[in-house]
Amino acid sequence: MGVTHDMRTTRWRLLAVLMALGLVAAACGGADRSDDASNGDDSPTTSADAGEGGPADGFGDLASPCGPAEDGVELTDQGEFVTADSITIGYGDDAGYQAAPGLNSQMSDAVVAMIDWCNEQGGINGRTVVGNYYDAKILDSTNVMLEACDQVFMLVGQGWSLDGAAEQTRVGCELPQVPGYTVSSTVAHGPWTFNAVPNPVDLTPVGQAYLLAEEYPEEVTSAAAVFGDYAATRESTEKVLDTYPEAGWEFLADCQQTYPIAGNVQWQPIVQSLKDCGAQFVYFAGSPLPNFQNFLQAGDQQDYNPLWITDANFYDDSFVAANANGYADNVFVRLAFVPFEAADQNAATQQYLDVVEESGGEPALLGAQSTSAFLLWATAADACGAELTRDCMIDQLGQITSWTGGGLHAETNPAGNQPPECVIVMRMQGTEYVQAMPEELGEFACDESYVAAVSPDVPTVVEAQLGEDRISTAYTQ
Repeated sequence: MGVTHDMRTTRWRLLAVLMALGLVAAACGGADRSDDASNGDDSPTTSADAGEGGPADGFGDLASPCGPAEDGVELTDQGEFVTADSITIGYGDDAGYQAAPGLNSQMSDAVVAMIDWCNEQGGINGRTVVGNYYDAKILDSTNVMLEACDQVFMLVGQGWSLDGAAEQTRVGCELPQVPGYTVSSTVAHGPWTFNAVPNPVDLTPVGQAYLLAEEYPEEVTSAAAVFGDYAATRESTEKVLDTYPEAGWEFLADCQQTYPIAGNVQWQPIVQSLKDCGAQFVYFAGSPLPNFQNFLQAGDQQDYNPLWITDANFYDDSFVAANANGYADNVFVRLAFVPFEAADQNAATQQYLDVVEESGGEPALLGAQSTSAFLLWATAADACGAELTRDCMIDQLGQITSWTGGGLHAETNPAGNQPPECVIVMRMQGTEYVQAMPEELGEFACDESYVAAVSPDVPTVVEAQLGEDRISTAYTQ
């Protein structure tokens, strides 16, 4: 697929595990810091054209938030988690889950690598960053959150499959976080939560829907959806069905198909139903392996080969390697990150790959998300200077309205919990992904209409219990 083998995210394993369990409720100053704590100018990121270089000791086009204390500045103890010498943060994954050893460990690889990168420059205003690792093993998220509440200043770059189970505990101890990803809608909109690449429930990226409708105007008027019978895929499908019609998609009545999350799936009847409906473009929510690959094989056997649109978890080396037969050549995937294939054109992407590999970790798309989360956290911590407190962090993070992680991804608005208005659509071709839209590798397509509001009566929005400020009130009432 490009840079190295197995560099793609292993998120498909997470989805496969969660589908088997049926448990999920919903699938960062140094010199030259800008006054508004954004990373660069105010213009949207539209292409990966930064090239080699970037600020000295910076990350991509982001001036480094790490470095020694300024002359004459006296650092003081702010509490047991922030001393004159150190800042203790928490991070973690589900690597200890026995059914999928190492699950999402690339996220922690990225945080460890970035802590080392930062400390080599002098830490944050001279304070060494110390990381406490928490392995939730999928089913232990509440217990690790209880530990983190008593041990860390903030959570940074973590990703726990059952984060929703631990949210009441986090809110109860008022622990701020800049996660690598969120699963539950209550966490995505949680108090004192700032996402580098937001994925809220009330707003959703739809740029891929517009681009595909322009290219395939007839096919999108005969669309259908296939999703697993559990919360994560149901919620993502609800958002698609609610928002894609704004881009010209028409979903065929009584043609949406659900497959069981446990046991063997009989794909042939589902294929036949789609074929009988006349569906020409199908949204699939779930895991690429083995479910979707088996689905594609069943479709080929029944001479049914529509176009497919999927989410970023399908941008995976294992899925690509499984396409030697070409069954997945009609699969499109949306991305908000610069593809790894464009690393030689984009300083931040190449730097992420280099930093993680030099640290002995494994690069992956989720790792790039954790890297952006760490940089976001470090930028706010740097802006707080000597008086580093949680209140200051929340205030600083609440001012960062333009963010690209130094050029790792399209522009987002962490303070406003706004997803990106820019998108890249990749397409499978044999055993590699190629950029389909826009045509130039690494270039994003951007438009205000590429983020759509989800109807307030959609169940996933209702369940989030959002207040007027779009923050979940589930555990604060």
